[in-house]
Amino acid sequence: MGVTKSQIPFTYDDYKSLPESMDRRYELMDGELCMVPAPTTAHQLISQNIEFLLLQYVRATGCGQVLHAPVDVVLGEGSRRDVVQPDIVFIAATRTAIVTKQEIAGAPDLVIEILSPGTADRDRGYKRTLYQRTSVREYWIVDPDQMSIDTFCLGPTGFTAPLRYRHDDEIVCTAIPGLRVSLVEVFKMWGATP
Repeated sequence: MGVTKSQIPFTYDDYKSLPESMDRRYELMDGELCMVPAPTTAHQLISQNIEFLLLQYVRATGCGQVLHAPVDVVLGEGSRRDVVQPDIVFIAATRTAIVTKQEIAGAPDLVIEILSPGTADRDRGYKRTLYQRTSVREYWIVDPDQMSIDTFCLGPTGFTAPLRYRHDDEIVCTAIPGLRVSLVEVFKMWGATP
């Protein structure tokens, strides 16, 4: 994981001043600038499968918007805001005002992160806490190696205990009413299934 530690924390304004021509992607978490490594082909195929399943349903129902990385999701207030680039996000139709031309300014309803060696600790640790603190309604952690998905749903006191889905399970999404996602379809790649 590439983290640029500084005696002086990076601010949201510092992040926004990074040159657009940079060939690397970064996130700003707790004042630290973190490089986001390029995803593997397996990561990309899984991301594509999930996004396809979500887009089919969301377009058919008109229930919101689905976006994928790289897109800045700005969480928090003031100069100490966090800026993350989740793999996939969903924003309900009633909340699409948070989608601006430059970024998503607020917590999406559903955030999906696909683990990779360089991001797994952040996705399971800091980001899970950040998403809970900023009221993301549902958070999925997709593990390509285990072919599993852990889902966290926001309750009155934070995220509920995760539900783990594997093999031929089907996720019933709470953030997108009526959506059911088959893990067979999520992990379908190169002829392999869970």
